Amino acid sequence: MRSVTYAMNVSLDGYIVGPDGTFDWSAPDEDVFRFWTDETRKLGVHLLGRRLYETMLYWESAEQNPSLDDADREWTAVWNRLPKVVFSRTLSAVQGNARLASGGLAEEIERLRAEPGEGDIAIGGATLAAEAAASGLIDEYRAVVYPVLVGGGIPFFPQGERRVDLELVETRTFNSKFVYLRHRVAR
Repeated sequence: MRSVTYAMNVSLDGYIVGPDGTFDWSAPDEDVFRFWTDETRKLGVHLLGRRLYETMLYWESAEQNPSLDDADREWTAVWNRLPKVVFSRTLSAVQGNARLASGGLAEEIERLRAEPGEGDIAIGGATLAAEAAASGLIDEYRAVVYPVLVGGGIPFFPQGERRVDLELVETRTFNSKFVYLRHRVAR
C-alpha cells in the first residue's frame, strides 16, 4: 500500500511560515534543492491545498524563463510531470497536471491507495496536513530543519490534543547547516 507523507522545510521552532506570513528563510541551498527534487521524483501523486497550489503555479510555466539554471529546469520537469490533486472550496479549475478533488481528503486517499501505481502520496500544505493527521492518515513526517527561530506563524505539526508516536527512520545533514528528519508513525 502506498504511504502518505507530509514533507516541508521547517524552522527549528517548528514553523513552515513565520508570523509575518513569509518563508524567505526557507530558501534551499543547492544540496537541499537537489534533495527535494530527488524526493519529488519518487512520488506517485501530490495532494495540495489551495494556497500551496497557487504558490506552486509559478512552476507551470517556469521552463519558458531563459534565466533558469539546470537545477531549476530539472525541478520544473519533475514537478510538472507529477500528478496533483487540489483541495479547494473556491477554485473552479486548475492548470497543468492537476485536477480538483472530487471528494473529501479521506475518500481521495483511500481511492489513490486502492489504485495500482507506484510512489508515495504526498500531502502539501499545513491545513490539508492537519486534516489528514486528525484522521490518522499520515504515515510519515519528513522535515528539513532550518537553523532559524521564527517565533510563530503556521506550525509544521498539526496542533491538537492527539498524541502520535513516531519512529526515526532516517536523518541527514546538509552542509552542517540543515538537518533532514524522516519519522514513520508508529502503529
